Amino acid sequence: MSPSSAPRTLAEELRARTDDELSALLRARPDLLNPVPGDLTQLATRAGTRASVARAVERLDRFALQTAEALAVAPDPCPTATLLALLTGDGTPSPLADGTDHGPPADAEAVAERLPHALATLRTRALVWGPEDRLRLVRTARELLSPAPTRPSPTGLGPTVAEAAAGMSPGRLQDVLAAAGLPPTHDPVSAVAALSALFEDRAALARLLDQAPEESTAVLRRLVWGPPYGSVTDRPGPHLRWLLDRGLLLPHGARGVVLPREAALGLRAGRAHRAPEPLPPALAPATTRDPHTVDQAAAGQAFTALATVEELLKEWHLGGPPVLRAGGLSVRDLRRTATALDVPEQQAAFWLELAYAAGLLASDGEADERYAPTPYAEEWREKPEAERWVQLAAAWLAATRTPGLVGGADAKGRGLSALGPHLDRSAAPEVRRRALTLLAQLPAGTSVPARALLDRMHWERPLRAPGPAEGDARTPQPPAGTPQDGGEDLRTRLARWALEEAETLGVTGRGALASPARALLGLPADEAAPATGDGSWDAAAGPAPAPEQRRRAAAALAPLLPEPTDQVLLQADLTAVAPGPLRRPLADALDVLADVESKGGATVYRFTPGSVRRALDAGRSAAELQEFLARHSATPVPQPLAYLIDDVARRHGQVRVGAVASYVRCDDEAVLAEILAAAAAGRRTEGLRLRRLAPTVLASTLPPEELLAGLRALGYAPAAESQEGDVLVARPDAYRTPPRSAPVPVPEGPPPPDARLLSAAVRAVRAGDMAATAERRPVAQSGAAPGELPRTTSAETLAAMQAAALTGSAVWIGFVGAEGSASQRVIAPLRVEGGFVTAYDHTADEVRTFPLHRVTGVAELAEDPSG
Repeated sequence: MSPSSAPRTLAEELRARTDDELSALLRARPDLLNPVPGDLTQLATRAGTRASVARAVERLDRFALQTAEALAVAPDPCPTATLLALLTGDGTPSPLADGTDHGPPADAEAVAERLPHALATLRTRALVWGPEDRLRLVRTARELLSPAPTRPSPTGLGPTVAEAAAGMSPGRLQDVLAAAGLPPTHDPVSAVAALSALFEDRAALARLLDQAPEESTAVLRRLVWGPPYGSVTDRPGPHLRWLLDRGLLLPHGARGVVLPREAALGLRAGRAHRAPEPLPPALAPATTRDPHTVDQAAAGQAFTALATVEELLKEWHLGGPPVLRAGGLSVRDLRRTATALDVPEQQAAFWLELAYAAGLLASDGEADERYAPTPYAEEWREKPEAERWVQLAAAWLAATRTPGLVGGADAKGRGLSALGPHLDRSAAPEVRRRALTLLAQLPAGTSVPARALLDRMHWERPLRAPGPAEGDARTPQPPAGTPQDGGEDLRTRLARWALEEAETLGVTGRGALASPARALLGLPADEAAPATGDGSWDAAAGPAPAPEQRRRAAAALAPLLPEPTDQVLLQADLTAVAPGPLRRPLADALDVLADVESKGGATVYRFTPGSVRRALDAGRSAAELQEFLARHSATPVPQPLAYLIDDVARRHGQVRVGAVASYVRCDDEAVLAEILAAAAAGRRTEGLRLRRLAPTVLASTLPPEELLAGLRALGYAPAAESQEGDVLVARPDAYRTPPRSAPVPVPEGPPPPDARLLSAAVRAVRAGDMAATAERRPVAQSGAAPGELPRTTSAETLAAMQAAALTGSAVWIGFVGAEGSASQRVIAPLRVEGGFVTAYDHTADEVRTFPLHRVTGVAELAEDPSG
């Protein structure tokens, strides 16, 4: 491309792009679409704003970012050959080759091979423009990536000689030139140029350093790869004075010094980075297992996940713990929930957040607000197991709430509690999907160490590193003032948590992606998914799983889950063993009739007098319980269990409690005498406050509920009775919140645009640019600035519209919309009548009707755009 035809601005380069290239830009930077730019000049201006450029830079992979960082310290404009030399070195040996760690030698072949791809990535995102021999980094990106004292660059380079010497006096500059063996100059500008040329001449720099004391070269070795800043005293030592006198260290601030960029590059043999990384880390070492074994392991975890969530809903069946005033669950209630679920507290927080994300738990919104299952939880429990798991997995994929932060603190020092505020991290869904997509690129049944996945994802998104102090409860927090350079950034922690949660939920099995998860993500079931390219996170930003994907995932999981049974094994030690998942009616009945003693592959229930009494309180008779157990037992009902049921049933209801405040009634006077005797002896009955009203009636001032509990503590089996003398069946009502919807994820930026939106946006930008750049015929009117639409009178506007409609030509108009916004448009009038003009609007690419009184002016075009 000749210099005369090369684009001089980013807008000109965008104007030369094809529609597909503009669509690629808008797809990579969707924030540019909000709102749709009026023309390509607006698009270029918006693409250069600081917020948009920062977002685009954050989404670069490591090598593309290193390329941009090298451009930020390169001459502007920069030939491709110069950029390649900054990444690989210029081939000359470093004057500090002895005793200096220059990192591994750059793979020049790999860098040269991948550099065009990195430049294409930067050019697609409108971060780099210009021909190959005059590459330019957009100004805002250069400002963001250039080294600065408050923002050290990953290159470890400092300011240029010109920037560092800006505050030095002309006399001091001449002294530096003399000490470096250079002839004097006439002005500071030429002095700075001469010093820069000395540092850029490798041979001259080597000759200068040959004269340096060993202590001086030791200082340069410490500063050469950064950070390039240091401090000195009022009386620096001889080795520092030697460097200061020759400009190898230049003043920075009151007592600071800095190694200038040209000198550092000369000492590095021209390399901007110690270790360029053109290739992503390999996903290795890989461990291959039988895919069916992986699916079985994942299905086992999925079954455990369903059982845990069900147990959580059952635990909060009558109403959960209260909501803290600041929102969320208290530490004590989280600990109590973890004990009930028999899991660590951090894992309990995960199950709570998962149920909340799926819409199964919520707060009731009452004055004394507390958590409880939602009405939808009952509907969810009635669905098949596979469909229930799919709903949990889909909610986990889309959730922005991050359970891993529970127990930590946010940037303001506020505690982060389960189900509380401030847990949303917008990057979480994208990170989860990308981690699973990388696993899907491996053959079915293949896993890699978590460290390999984390390194790969960190290469793909090296930025976004706010430091480890942001609420990681699983990583010990360093004390205030401790350097945190080695800590994990937020995305790395999100990826680590995603892998742990995927294994817990059954999305992965033994570290490999399971078939149901592949189906849920819309990926091939038994083949490695195609790679999306280095650092491409496009698939990670996809929509929620479609209904067809959910059906495929449920169909893949259903055969792997154990079939529910309606039989248990009754044993003589008053236990029942459920060899697998139980059907819903049997499980609900056993939850009342027995207590869960242990869980695992088989659930063990234990029958106790208290559990049998609980079933009798629920309205069951002894005969019904015996018949129920005989029907659902694979073995005969053991005699000890039958005796237990009959014994508890015989005593159940023998003592009746009603309301006086309360009374005790029993047909057997001996039993009441025994109760009174126990009260007189003070045997755990001091608080019952009983007195005899009749031979078969005792009265108390306690409420019936407290009296029932006290008598049961004495070993009796009392029953509550109504005012009519009937036994009250104790069936506590389930507590449910009002209808609640699942929490809405907090997205990171605008959603990715679809093809239809991209096509319409490109068409609108093209049309607007044509209207803005169309050549107009000169109109003799005073007061109109060059390029500005001259105003015309109503009569002139009407006449011009009618003439254009007759000739079929296009005109350029100024138009004020109903909301008061002014715009310029190119239209082809079709019909003018009744104060309106119907015309084809080239800007909007559609036929529209314009009120003539809103047209501010009309001008003819030099050439019809439709032709």
